Amino acid sequence: MAVDSSLVDALALNFIPGVGIITQRNLVNHFGSPKAVIEASSGELQSISGVGKKISAKILAEKSTAYERAEREIEFADKHQIKILLFSDDQYPRRLKQCADAPMLIYYRGNANLDSARIVSIVGTRNATHYGRDRCKELVETLSDIDDVLVVSGLAYGIDSYAHKISVENNLPTVGVLGHGLDQIYPYANRNLAVKMLENGGLLSEYPSNTRPDRQNFPQRNRIIAGMADVVVVVEAAVRGGALITAEIANNYNRDVCAFPGNVDLEYSAGCNFLIKSHRAHLITRAEDLGYLMDWQINSEKKSASQLQLAISLSNTEKTIYNLIREKESLSIDEIAQLAGEKQSKLAIILLELEMKGLIITMPGKIYRPFSIGSSL
Repeated sequence: MAVDSSLVDALALNFIPGVGIITQRNLVNHFGSPKAVIEASSGELQSISGVGKKISAKILAEKSTAYERAEREIEFADKHQIKILLFSDDQYPRRLKQCADAPMLIYYRGNANLDSARIVSIVGTRNATHYGRDRCKELVETLSDIDDVLVVSGLAYGIDSYAHKISVENNLPTVGVLGHGLDQIYPYANRNLAVKMLENGGLLSEYPSNTRPDRQNFPQRNRIIAGMADVVVVVEAAVRGGALITAEIANNYNRDVCAFPGNVDLEYSAGCNFLIKSHRAHLITRAEDLGYLMDWQINSEKKSASQLQLAISLSNTEKTIYNLIREKESLSIDEIAQLAGEKQSKLAIILLELEMKGLIITMPGKIYRPFSIGSSL
């Protein structure tokens, strides 16, 4: 198989240690191509702002080894159906291209469109609570009712992997951005999930094979999660952590940021509440708020088979109670009893059934809200 020489040159330049992304970009912009950079003399290299004797010496000394590694990487990518997308390629994600510190190349395995019409990055704590998972589930299920949406996250424990899991269950394309090479999956517990994501989504990284999941890689990969998106949604997060780093980067990239509020006494709601309080994120309480903010049309006819089956399984009384709650958006048990003409003793059983079927949620003070705002049953 013939190998594109420009790809080899770009990889070789990327493999030279000590030459950062901004420096690479300045060099390529000046000399015209990675090949011209590598073939430049020490004097020519040092004429570029930010390139001193140390960097020019590195390029001259390491280029032979870098080319050898580039050839091995291309062989590995070809064997494992990995696409290597250069910054200059048309297939390189256009949103990410807008970012000043976007990687000069990325490794991608999958079939999702990285330039989908709507891209939502969902991030949050590794220690997700039931509240966080419920918000994430409702968000992703509603996103599946919007045309041409791609969900992006980091395949970490907690909210990240849950966003991917619910996306897979709803046949919604989802891409995981990794902090290591595509020759491994970290955490290993998400391996089966990652395999399922390849069927209708993908895995992406700026790191070549044999790159370990070292701690410093993950804040770095967060800029890709932010840069690929139209909007970043923080579902649940502490004040410190990767989710808030991603939100801060997204703000710097002029991306929209949204956050679900939470209990003021809970650690893993503190980060979201801080983002909202400091005007770093729009407050959303349900997925429809995101659709309104982004002016995205929710297709009410595009419901999953499981939702339709669930609707059929409800009794007439259950349908009546659910539709009342859906119409009013939130009702107390006293209000439901008055509107439905049911005794509270019987109503409590019906409400429990609806909650177990995932149609409503109980809020403090015995207030009931629909789990997702959809069509009447």
